[in-house]
Amino acid sequence: MPPDANDPTKPEEWLRRARSSMARARAGRVHPDVLFEDLCFDAQQAAEKALKAVLVRRKTPFPKTHDISELLTLLHQAGTDVPEDIRRAAMLTPYAVEARYPGLGEEVTAQEHAQAVTTAERVLAWAESLLSNPPS
Repeated sequence: MPPDANDPTKPEEWLRRARSSMARARAGRVHPDVLFEDLCFDAQQAAEKALKAVLVRRKTPFPKTHDISELLTLLHQAGTDVPEDIRRAAMLTPYAVEARYPGLGEEVTAQEHAQAVTTAERVLAWAESLLSNPPS
C-alpha cells in the first residue's frame, strides 16, 4: 500500500477514494441484484469525497457529513468560486441516506442514475482541475 494511503490529510487520498466510488457508479447494473439506489449512493460518495479533497487542499475543516450543500457552502466561504453546475450537485445528497434504505425513498430509475453519474463526474473533474494547480 502506498505510504499516504488512508491518510485523510492528503487530498490525493480523498480523490483516490472519489475515483473508486465513481468507477462503481459508472459500472452500472453489472448484475440483476444491483440496485440503482446503490449506484447513486456511489455517485453521491464520489462527489462528496471530491469536494472534501478540495477542502483538505484548502485546509478548511469540515464536519462528518454527507450534505453536499454544506460542503459547497464551506468551499464558497473559503473563497473558492463554485460554478452553478457544481452547485447543482446538492441534488445528490438524498442518495447518501434516503435511497440506501428500504422505505425511505422511491426506487431510483435508470434515468435518475444516469443524471447522478453525470453530475458526480462533473464534480470530480472540477475537483481534479482545482487540485492539479498548486495550492493558493
